[in-house]
Amino acid sequence: MKICENACFPCTSIANSCAGPQRLVTRYIYGSIFLLTTVLAWMVRDYTHTLLSKLDSLKGCEGGHDCLGSEGVLRLSLGCFAFFFVMYLTTVGTKKIHDPRDSWHTGWWPIKSLMWIALMVVPFFVPSAFIRLYGEVARFGAGIFLTIQLLSVIHFTYWWNEDWLSEKKARHCRIPMVVVTASSFSAALSGIVLMYIWFSPKVSCGLNIFFITLTLVMIQIMTSISLHSKVNAGLMTSGLLALYIVFLCWSAIMRCNKESIFLSASLHYGCVFPSFHRK
Repeated sequence: MKICENACFPCTSIANSCAGPQRLVTRYIYGSIFLLTTVLAWMVRDYTHTLLSKLDSLKGCEGGHDCLGSEGVLRLSLGCFAFFFVMYLTTVGTKKIHDPRDSWHTGWWPIKSLMWIALMVVPFFVPSAFIRLYGEVARFGAGIFLTIQLLSVIHFTYWWNEDWLSEKKARHCRIPMVVVTASSFSAALSGIVLMYIWFSPKVSCGLNIFFITLTLVMIQIMTSISLHSKVNAGLMTSGLLALYIVFLCWSAIMRCNKESIFLSASLHYGCVFPSFHRK
């Protein structure tokens, strides 16, 4: 019991989510739904080509793995967007706890689970022409989403840092803060090194090298700003943000050439940064 009381972030978060306000539990559930959709998209992209090729709505791909994977992900993305957009439309403007829409937001999970499952399945029967149109529009939506996500991550890291540095928790959180900071920087720098090795095997992959180097420079600048006396944000915030931007860079160049991940010598094509071009 004493250990759980002294634990800083993980234990406190779990305790609050289980026994705390219902709204906090709701946030975790919605986050889990989004995470589950992301995992499903990854599985559909890489492991369901045979099944997807049998769908009439995907006959236009003619069995092409890249086409099937891309369309599968877009269809799940459309379903995810539809789910959260429906939730937005049905709860926007809710200000009172006793408003029926608030109970819909924080409860009714069996019905919302069925709705989510249905919205994950229905898009696979939508014509490819509409999915391609959605994909073009989604490019701009993805940029907006990443901006909001970045602001949320910044807010979260600063809140986490301030929470651990508070008078109530500073004494107990000293060692965990060092561990989290060291782990974040170690993982971020390891990611940078691996990206140089796996995604930049040739000088011709100049665009990849540019963005990896830019990510490294951004980490250095961000860390310097965090340590400035006028900011004094500490190393943990910059470490967590470094880990986040390395993840973004990694995700962006992941599809450069899959062969280069395992066998750099077999790379026969020029690397193309996938955020700007996709075949």
